[in-house]
Amino acid sequence: MKRLNILRRLLRSRSGVAMTEFALGAPFLMLAGIYGVEEANFVLVNMKINQIAAHIADNASRVGDTSQLQYRKVYESDINDVLVGAQVQAGQSINLFKYGRVIISSLEAVNQPGISNQLIHWQRCRGAETVSSSYGNEGTLVSGMGPAGKEVTAEPNDGVIFVEVRYTYQPLITGVLISNRQIRSIAAFNVRDSRDLSGGLYQRDTAKPDPVQSCNVYTGEIVIGTDGTMA
Repeated sequence: MKRLNILRRLLRSRSGVAMTEFALGAPFLMLAGIYGVEEANFVLVNMKINQIAAHIADNASRVGDTSQLQYRKVYESDINDVLVGAQVQAGQSINLFKYGRVIISSLEAVNQPGISNQLIHWQRCRGAETVSSSYGNEGTLVSGMGPAGKEVTAEPNDGVIFVEVRYTYQPLITGVLISNRQIRSIAAFNVRDSRDLSGGLYQRDTAKPDPVQSCNVYTGEIVIGTDGTMA
């Protein structure tokens, strides 16, 4: 009789734990949570890449020697310093040069009668991502740099530093929920001072030249040796 009463109470009971409902709904809740975290992180990384592109263009437009007696020369070491600064700004969490690529171009006007094009005088790159400039390579005559209809151009006897950053987003949990993991950003700044536009980039010491960040080399993270040299 005691067991029968217990069974009757169980049959009449309307309390309990919604295990079935929870088991059915939990995967969807977890999926929504993962998607929200990934999407938020993707937006933050995108914003950081945009800021890095702007800072590189701004810094590269300011570098050069400080002589007031001649046009400012820009050296390979100056561009190297700009790239080292970009790596520090990006931080280890992004690892900019391992998963991306930075392309710095000096856009200058062609001062020849009858030629209205622009010249990409010099170009330096860093990063393991195997991509090239979307707007032209070093030594190329172009109508400008940038999206069609919104090209940036340089004024005569002046220069524009144009920066492209390409980066493959690295997911926190899974990349399945992010349909397009490629982040692209561009930025441009006019050269701040009267710059020597005749010779491109110079070496401070030709006997001990600084590394040249050639665009046909795809190298990742910058490493500074104990002797201060860059690799």
